[in-house]
Amino acid sequence: MTRENRPARHGGEGWLARLAARLRGMGSRGAANRSGARAGSRVTARASVNVGHPAQYASSPLLAAKTPLWRSRLVVVGVGLAFAVLLGKAVYVQAVNTDFYLKQGESRYARTFELPPKRGRIFDRNGLELAGSVPAPSIWAIPKDFKADAAQLKALSQLLGLGPRELNLRLSENPNFVWLRRQVDDGVAQQVRQLGIKGLHQAREFRRQYPEGEAAAHVVGFTNFEQKGQEGIELTFQKELEGRAGSRSVVRDRLGRIVEDIGEGREPVDGSDVTLSIDAKVQYYAYQKVKEAVELHQAKSGSVVVLDTRTGELLALANYPSYMPGDRQSLAGGALRNRALTDTFEPGSTMKPFVIAQALQSGRVRPETVIQTAPGRLAIGGSTISDSHPHGLLTVEQIIQKSSNVGTVKLAMDMPAREMWEVFNGVGLGQKPQLPFPGLAAGRLRPHKSWRHIEQATMSYGYGLSVSLVQLARAYTVFARDGQLMPVSILKNDLPAAGVQVFRPEVATSVRKMLQMAAGEGGTAPKAQTLGYSVGGKTGTAHKQEGNAYLSNKYRAWFVGMAPVSSPRIVVAVMVDEPSNGRYFGGDVAAPVFSQVVHETLRALREPTDLAVQPQIYARALAVPAEVESN
Repeated sequence: MTRENRPARHGGEGWLARLAARLRGMGSRGAANRSGARAGSRVTARASVNVGHPAQYASSPLLAAKTPLWRSRLVVVGVGLAFAVLLGKAVYVQAVNTDFYLKQGESRYARTFELPPKRGRIFDRNGLELAGSVPAPSIWAIPKDFKADAAQLKALSQLLGLGPRELNLRLSENPNFVWLRRQVDDGVAQQVRQLGIKGLHQAREFRRQYPEGEAAAHVVGFTNFEQKGQEGIELTFQKELEGRAGSRSVVRDRLGRIVEDIGEGREPVDGSDVTLSIDAKVQYYAYQKVKEAVELHQAKSGSVVVLDTRTGELLALANYPSYMPGDRQSLAGGALRNRALTDTFEPGSTMKPFVIAQALQSGRVRPETVIQTAPGRLAIGGSTISDSHPHGLLTVEQIIQKSSNVGTVKLAMDMPAREMWEVFNGVGLGQKPQLPFPGLAAGRLRPHKSWRHIEQATMSYGYGLSVSLVQLARAYTVFARDGQLMPVSILKNDLPAAGVQVFRPEVATSVRKMLQMAAGEGGTAPKAQTLGYSVGGKTGTAHKQEGNAYLSNKYRAWFVGMAPVSSPRIVVAVMVDEPSNGRYFGGDVAAPVFSQVVHETLRALREPTDLAVQPQIYARALAVPAEVESN
């Protein structure tokens, strides 16, 4: 190829000629070889012709078309808007919502742990622990980081008590956090740690323990997993017991390991301890005895209250059925109710001493005043009130001893309704006890203006009003404390308390003598007798009401009394609901529980005996048939 032909290689059509030659050469290699010289000459000649005539690009139809002005402007505006959005987003991130994005960034590498405080303990009056906290690790996982082989999964499932399906279900709930098992034993936590499963972690928590178990469950209550009180003292004193949580801020690497602490941590402040008036020994005795009575008489439930008459302190508050506060599987149903505080009942004949006391207080009668109760029936407003059997002439003392409905009603109907209402109200009925405890019941005492004659009559022997067992125990302190109504406390208070004078001291002394007669030979409750101590009290046997009718075969059995009668130290109230084993009178069902609880309680308090210890006389007293109580 000559020097003159070289520029033709770069001409607009030179490459097209070469391409055409190649395409023709693909058809026949032999023909291309024979005509090679001639083809080269033609290419050279064509190239010679095009020398000095460059390609005309402007002649292309695409380049000749004119672009509309609006299209170019649209592109410019679109690009400008995009830059404006980006600029606005930058300003929003960097200036307007800085805190949010900083937090989001920090959450990728920083974390603040809450350091739980140790919950305060609950003690009985003698320093015995009723509730305390022990370390109990909790197992949690980050499902998106969780990696375990089949063997590890099986071992983890067994250690945590979760089926494989339940374990997988929990791991699928939330990719970032899920609890697998709360508050496990240290041994279990150690074995879980040894599995070495990625994405599996442990948190430091505390678990509540209740050494007295079901005996003190209704007093102490229980907490949930977050250590928040749910019942009893745990709920009432939640603020004092819970303390204040601390915190610790750390930096983590991509595997979740703590690299360093950041900022200043805050140490947790443990909760305060609470000391109750409850005596754990007395509480245990009361619980065991009422449990035995409920089981023996095939009853629905039972309760016992023991009250210190000097200080107003509750020494025992026992209910059966009960529950194990540390076992969350048992935390359901009526067993959770502290029946002595939350349930109210018609108290039956236990109301009669208050009517008698007011009759004495007003000077209408004296203890030896004789009342005619024959023929054992009394008609009022179309209704008939009757005794269990005719008693004839009875002194006021014997009305209490024999528990005569007719005698009590005759004394009550001599009083204005307001006077009788003031007596019941004066001993705390119809009012919530001033106790720091959840679910307290006020009972029911209707205004006297709405009483009909028959209602005043039935209220005198315990129908038509309702009380809780704690209210009834407190009301009887007026007889134990020479006419003073004592305040009630569930917190330890060693100092003697001052009461409110309701009856004159001599009136209270007279009624106390009547109560001693009721608990002795010829009374309705000789089974209340206690070895070494004089006792006095009153039975109650009330038909249960359902709807507007009283059931003839369902009862509540009561006994409320005090000991020693010479100088009462304690008041004990017992209630057994629906005894169904053939006996249902308070003297047969509740009085024996009273006797046993009084004996054990006075011994625990080291109260000196006031009677000569004569077991044979005591045994004979228990064998004496009880007077059949009117109900």
